[in-house]
Amino acid sequence: MGVAANISQPDAATRLRAAQEERARQRRRTRLLLLAPALGIIGIFGLFPLSIALVYSFLEPGTYGGVEWVFSYDAYVQFLFERDIFDDTLAFNSAYLQIFGRSFGLAITTMIGTLILGFPVAYFIAARPPEQRNFWLFAITLPFWTNLLIRTYSMLLIVRDEGFVNLMLMKIGLISEPLEMLYTDGAVLAGLVYSYLPFMILPIYASLEKFDFSLLEAGHDLFATRTQVFRHIIIPITRPGIVAGCVLVLIPALGAYITPELLGGGKKLMIGNLIALQFGSGRNWPFGAAAALILMAIVLIALLVSLRAGASKEGGHG
Repeated sequence: MGVAANISQPDAATRLRAAQEERARQRRRTRLLLLAPALGIIGIFGLFPLSIALVYSFLEPGTYGGVEWVFSYDAYVQFLFERDIFDDTLAFNSAYLQIFGRSFGLAITTMIGTLILGFPVAYFIAARPPEQRNFWLFAITLPFWTNLLIRTYSMLLIVRDEGFVNLMLMKIGLISEPLEMLYTDGAVLAGLVYSYLPFMILPIYASLEKFDFSLLEAGHDLFATRTQVFRHIIIPITRPGIVAGCVLVLIPALGAYITPELLGGGKKLMIGNLIALQFGSGRNWPFGAAAALILMAIVLIALLVSLRAGASKEGGHG
């Protein structure tokens, strides 16, 4: 009896481990099956187009558009250098760097502008009674019901020489002749801030929605100034929403096309316009693909650096 019991115990443990391993395999298969549609969509609509762009960036441009299947890295050389048509020497050319610099400058300024304007709006909505918040959120999301092209064109009508702003300033006597606002970096910046402001408000509001406003009273009871309350209570709680809003504004602003095209008049190129130009009248698909990949690489590196810096900062506080 004792020997039989000792023999059966290892068999039972083995069968138990086998059953547990089988359940684990079934769970893995179930997860893979559930993830398969999402992975397929990412692969077809994300990785596959990027792979095409990567291949095209190492080819030569066709005479009338398209590509010629000859390996070349001239598209990346063209980003920094200009090749002389007579002796084939290379000379530094900063034209594309200036376009990238203007794009990053406008995108970062847009991010800061939407943060300055969006944070008070998000705080105002979160401070309203719950029954009033839906109305204000509806008002914030209402512009999304209209196409971006129409919204940008409405900004063109506002800032043009005979637009609403100039007419009001002349009517109250502040200016005697229209200000030249259209087709400037300022007009492009105003259009970008207007277009992407909701992307900053909504994440910050999501962080403030569950905020316990009694913490503000506790801070004031402990003789903290408004600045100290803002820095040490409000900002730490809303930091995830601020970071998410900054990412949601910065990345699409970098690749904006319609806003600089309409409000910049083709004179103030951004990266999106440069890429579209290469695939259009420029007939240089490899350089357009290379510019898109360079932009994506810069954005990914910046995001990884910021995420690592945030993680190390949290680890230091921990």
